[in-house]
Amino acid sequence: MRLLGLTVAIVLALAAPSAAAVPVAERYVPMRVPAGPGPAKYDRVFVEKLLPPDRPATSVLVLVPGTNGGAGGVLPVARDIVQRVPRMQVWIVDRREQAFEDTSVFKTGDPQAAQDHYLGFQYKGVRGEDAKFAANWGLKLQLSDLRSVVRRAGADGRRVILGGHSAGASTAVAYAAWDFAGRAGHRDIDGLVLIDGGLLGSFDSANLARAKRELADIRSGDVFYDVLDLGIPEIGPIFTEVAALWASKLPDQPSVLQEYPLLPASVNPPVRVTNEALFGYAFDETTSPKALSIIHIRAGRLAAKGSPRGWADGELTPLSRMTRAWAAESPNATEWYYPRRLLLDIDAASRLRQTAAARYLGLRLKHGAGIDVPLYAYSTDMTRGRVARGARRLVRRSKIGISRVVDDRSAAHLDPLSAPPGRNRFLKTVVPFLRRLAP
Repeated sequence: MRLLGLTVAIVLALAAPSAAAVPVAERYVPMRVPAGPGPAKYDRVFVEKLLPPDRPATSVLVLVPGTNGGAGGVLPVARDIVQRVPRMQVWIVDRREQAFEDTSVFKTGDPQAAQDHYLGFQYKGVRGEDAKFAANWGLKLQLSDLRSVVRRAGADGRRVILGGHSAGASTAVAYAAWDFAGRAGHRDIDGLVLIDGGLLGSFDSANLARAKRELADIRSGDVFYDVLDLGIPEIGPIFTEVAALWASKLPDQPSVLQEYPLLPASVNPPVRVTNEALFGYAFDETTSPKALSIIHIRAGRLAAKGSPRGWADGELTPLSRMTRAWAAESPNATEWYYPRRLLLDIDAASRLRQTAAARYLGLRLKHGAGIDVPLYAYSTDMTRGRVARGARRLVRRSKIGISRVVDDRSAAHLDPLSAPPGRNRFLKTVVPFLRRLAP
């Protein structure tokens, strides 16, 4: 049996094209979706499509970013997947709220212009009281939008594997269990790929009391998630992209953003640093605040000496690989205006059944026990194994027959999206799973 396994592995390795040999075309396109609450101009999502042009695709991996996450943050590993899984496209879905973002100056690629414009508060922002319709941009609307993408991905008989990162993985599980007018969501898909997220205890849960309290607050006009709790929901993503622009364009120059008076002290190093080192200090798990665990990577450390101090790579994610992705536009790596209603609904879906909170919020989680598609799940150190345990619970409570759960405590939350192929255990383990599903 060992000899047979080795033979199969060699055959697969020889049959698979090398990463450098596979050209990948990329297109970022709007896609119309059914009407939702609010103006009709928001009835669209945005999809980053990665297409290997030298052969027709037989399968599509549809990925949903996490909380405050954009398609650009998923791009590094998505490119690696397309290069390694024959005849597979990857589609990354940016939610409809991406249309709120004023990214015109970011698109110039000029870090100083971006800092002056955005951190000088010259951009066109969106206030919750002016977008109260987003109080109804919850899981029901998200899954309706996502179903449009899934159905288009499955055109011409292509197999569809649905997945996501963090809360995007939770969304994928909810989709599989959702009741779409009598049809189970899992009947639309051929597999699930969960990247450090999911349900059944992976993250927080919302009971009826919390659902009532938070929904009332959301409906009053506090509709967007504010990760830094500064009263400006978009400022965290804006800080991030400005820092990434400086780090990617002028990595070794003294940090300009460090001199900005409103830079939060929690992400400001105690010594003078370079542009790249400031970004690394804010994102690396050894120095980044625990409250910002959703942006953590294992990238390295501040250099031991120098003025200004630079950054020393040496762990999973080389900082330059991440800053290039997070400085880019169309797509960008962040979502400025993440609906609190979506976050509440995902937490209320945690038990994957019709609890009192789920019923109160109008969720339709009726088919969890019937999920029968292959499952892959990858868990990092962020939840100390809760994502892995949640995935195993899902396997036990459903009809899933094929599963692979990887509990990797050596990685932080964003490492599976950003680490290079040679160091990325997620990539190394998900590729065989995807090859098995892709005809």
